[in-house]
Amino acid sequence: MSSDQIKQELKQAVESRRNFAIISHPDAGKTTLTEKLLLYGGAIHQAGAVKSKRAQRKATSDWMEIEKQRGISITSTVLQFNYQDFQINLLDTPGHQDFSEDTYRTLAAADNAVMLIDAAKGLEPQTRKLFEVCRMRSLPIFTFANKMDRPAREPLELIDEIEQELGLQTYPVNWPIGMGDRFQGVYDRRTQQIYLFQRTAHGSTQAEKTVISLGDPKIEDYLDQDLYFQLKDEIEIIEEVAPEFDLERIHNGELSPMFFGSAMTNFGVELFLDAFLDYAQPPEAHDSSRGKMDPTYPEFSGFVFKLQANMDPKHRDRVAFVRVCTGKFEKDMTVNHARTGKTVRLSRPQKLFAKERDSIENAYPGDVIGLNNPGVFAIGDTVYTGKKLVYEGIPCFSPELFAYLKNPNPSKFKQFNKGITELREEGAIQIMYSTDESKIAPILAAVGELQLEVVKYRMENEYGVDTQLERLPYKVARWVKGGWKALEQAGRLFNTATVKDLWERPVLLFKNQWNLEQIQQDHPELELSATAPLLEHQLISDQ
Repeated sequence: MSSDQIKQELKQAVESRRNFAIISHPDAGKTTLTEKLLLYGGAIHQAGAVKSKRAQRKATSDWMEIEKQRGISITSTVLQFNYQDFQINLLDTPGHQDFSEDTYRTLAAADNAVMLIDAAKGLEPQTRKLFEVCRMRSLPIFTFANKMDRPAREPLELIDEIEQELGLQTYPVNWPIGMGDRFQGVYDRRTQQIYLFQRTAHGSTQAEKTVISLGDPKIEDYLDQDLYFQLKDEIEIIEEVAPEFDLERIHNGELSPMFFGSAMTNFGVELFLDAFLDYAQPPEAHDSSRGKMDPTYPEFSGFVFKLQANMDPKHRDRVAFVRVCTGKFEKDMTVNHARTGKTVRLSRPQKLFAKERDSIENAYPGDVIGLNNPGVFAIGDTVYTGKKLVYEGIPCFSPELFAYLKNPNPSKFKQFNKGITELREEGAIQIMYSTDESKIAPILAAVGELQLEVVKYRMENEYGVDTQLERLPYKVARWVKGGWKALEQAGRLFNTATVKDLWERPVLLFKNQWNLEQIQQDHPELELSATAPLLEHQLISDQ
């Protein structure tokens, strides 16, 4: 194949792909929306709500046993499906704040973000936090105000809150007709049509709709007069005050297309999906040691943004999630592994759909592939063919809870070590070690309580080891810039503990923020960082 043909093939593949992550506060309905997008995308035939009765289907995206028991998402999954002429990669992330680090990593692999808000609650803390991560990466942000079928805040009030608190202008693409029990559908500004929906049992199948033009005299047969007049008044206001539609501003993350609907009843989900595909940006260039790499660059490259152990408990597997950035991936290809300098044959690539996986022959920029990971890959690793390049690393964030994980049963030593190694590689939790040689138990360093519970649960259920937690009285961690040498020069530090991370780098633990500030005042020469420094291999520039 000539270089022009390859370039043309890549160009077509990139234009037909859309990749996005959904961000939200817990309980805003993220997993339900994910299910409904799959339903309309034809990837599943019946949607199952997460908090459903046992008789109903379980949510596709929540596959881990503890997720089904708790009715929450605690791991990121990838759901790939085709809709119209597009291949969609939906990166499903945990909503629970205790797993926000998994979400930060997943956002590194996303080209667009959907910010889901509960229409009754508006912006919530976790949404704000994740919005900042999207803003740092200038991701296009699509806003979906969910749960309009329940008592909700006025749409104009929600728009105002987003603009005032996030400094993000919104462009309403559709407008709700009624709220709560009287929520009957939406007016679509793109087509200037009214879409009225009928509810289905549990919203498990696509909602039937009636489409009418705004001025159609038949509208009174379908819509209460007061709702119709209210809609006309609100549309007039919107047309006057809403900003101009500007696709470039959307792609720069400066203007958010806004949608109203109900994922539970399916109202407005299909309209959202159609508009999203029109407005979302295709796979974009990524920063590397060789500058921005355009997706149509002919050599293959990608980076590992997630590892997951035991997706298939029968085979005790480990899967590396790789975001394809440039070129064409082909099964059995041999690639260079930037961190180790070794070559690796990628022999069993998989298309991911939550827990289900199919073998694939090739993949293109924007796709996410699953690779069996026999201890080869770490989060942030770059794989490539051709001239050497390294993508920007994915930082670790400061944990706030610390506990020794003890193994009370010496005969389970081997299983304990295997479990710790695999969960650590996966990034399910950060693991540190005492500088005291006599204390060999690993220290779990977590963002939230649930992370500790999940590690205990998975050690028991996946590795057959019953473990005990011994809490440590610390709340703040800081990495020492300049390493052990800088720490030695600082001399004795009070009210702090020194531990080492996985890469043997010094980390200081403090009981509270006040202790940290004291140390910084007493030792101004000591530079501390709230995120782990990127590894040397992640900072290589091509010579």
